[in-house]
Amino acid sequence: MATFMEKIPLPKSIDELKVLVVDNQGLIHDLVNSALTDLGVKKVSSAQNAYHAVRLCQDDVFDVVLLAFNVSNDKDGFHLFEELKHHQYISDKTTVIFLSAETNMELVNCIIELQPDDFWVKPLARQRIQHRFRYLVDIRRKLNKLMHSMDNGDYAAAIYHAERGLRDSSVVEYHPRLKRMIGDCLIQLRDYVSAEKYFSDLKAEYDHAWVHIGLAKSLFRQDKIEEAELLIEDLLQRNDTKFLTYDLLAQYYIGKEQFDVAYEQVKAASKLAPRNIERNKKLWDLARLNRDKYGQLEAVQNMAKYAKNSIHDSPDLTLNVVRTMVDLAASVSGPESEKLQRSLQKELDELSRQAATSQALSNQLVVVKTRLCCLQQQKREAEKLLKEQLDTSVSMNLEDNLDLMKAYHELGMKEDCLSILDKLRSQLAGDTLASQVVDEYLKREEIERREIKFTTKELKDMAAVNYRENRMLPAYNNLCQAMTLSPHDKSIALSLLKVLVQLNKKDPLSDAQYEVASNASRLLHSGKLIDAQRQKRDEYLTALGINEVQLSAMP
Repeated sequence: MATFMEKIPLPKSIDELKVLVVDNQGLIHDLVNSALTDLGVKKVSSAQNAYHAVRLCQDDVFDVVLLAFNVSNDKDGFHLFEELKHHQYISDKTTVIFLSAETNMELVNCIIELQPDDFWVKPLARQRIQHRFRYLVDIRRKLNKLMHSMDNGDYAAAIYHAERGLRDSSVVEYHPRLKRMIGDCLIQLRDYVSAEKYFSDLKAEYDHAWVHIGLAKSLFRQDKIEEAELLIEDLLQRNDTKFLTYDLLAQYYIGKEQFDVAYEQVKAASKLAPRNIERNKKLWDLARLNRDKYGQLEAVQNMAKYAKNSIHDSPDLTLNVVRTMVDLAASVSGPESEKLQRSLQKELDELSRQAATSQALSNQLVVVKTRLCCLQQQKREAEKLLKEQLDTSVSMNLEDNLDLMKAYHELGMKEDCLSILDKLRSQLAGDTLASQVVDEYLKREEIERREIKFTTKELKDMAAVNYRENRMLPAYNNLCQAMTLSPHDKSIALSLLKVLVQLNKKDPLSDAQYEVASNASRLLHSGKLIDAQRQKRDEYLTALGINEVQLSAMP
């Protein structure tokens, strides 16, 4: 922590500054270099790709970094920025300027998340480069003590220096940024009452997104829900606040363990700014918790796609795609399951080549292949694979054990399955990356693994046999369990309605059965169906005497 008595380094003069320009266009380097040299900058380094930029940062500390969003094919500016921050090559004391010829909303949202000091739209003009660069350097010089305090996490000192900066008319263009810093510092200091008053007062002066988001955040932190919700309604209508509001809502609902609502908020935020790997990880966890297997697959595929060549890239991302494809293939049937199995086999072949140099990956693939054998009704082969090739001495992380638990469950090895669940619980307690969401997910997994012995696909197959043999109640029970495991599966919902129609012919439905019918009906009204499915849905609902008015009236 910094203190007022600590000696803060003096700001550098313009001829002492070290500047790094990262762009794949040679003309940009020539233009920026020439413009800055005329200003008195003596050291301007150039990198035409991300790899070269990282190498230069390893050898030198740069005061200013100009970073193109589209650097090269190996890494975009978003991921390069993350990597430079991760390795502390960029800090709060570094002036960061983003360059881009694009101004679409997805790109703008991504850049907003990074909070650079400036954003220059290509094509660049020499005079504009010099004007903005001179201004940014002047700001940094005048606010040197503030930046130093922020960089050291001394938020009380940062507020003091920011308030002094507000009395300096020569940095008036930077005053909004100073006021934003003061609000952020109040929240960091957990002084939510002061933060609420501060942002409320600022609303009369600014209509900026950060003012409204700061106010909403301070209200949520005080559990002033009604006031926050009134503000949220307006923020979701604005393009400049919509994205940040979804993130804020997700964080709040996760804290309140309302994971179904949080999931919808994170989905909405991810569509607006899809490159954030941590958000996609949160989306994956919430999709798992909400038993949305299609959502799980989309989230892990996005993680693998956007992490390519970034600091997040690893075989584990592809492995998680494969694992999720197995999960989905085990819950569907027919051509859809077969198509998934063909796709995951291609991914497995690529991972198998990488496993030749990694014992951990080789072990992980044994479990995946075991699950694939179970899926293909080759359980003897699956048992043999697990018994002969799984190396129990190899360390396994939380995701590895979760997949092994599923393999044991699919093989009907209940005691082994529950034993792994106990191990997962202890792993979670010591895993700083494991979130509250994963903890809740494991609780639900434990309940279901104890009570339900079969996979979704097995339960659907059993229900089909029972239906053909006119055993409607067992078929109904099979499908109820299948729906517990896969609550978003519309084919299960249709099958449930079909079975309930037959049960209703013998005896009136019980209250519990009627509720199941109503829930299935809502699911079938919530998304797209093909014509044949829609026709069947309407036919079953008519037979059961359920209409849309009754559905909308039910809680």
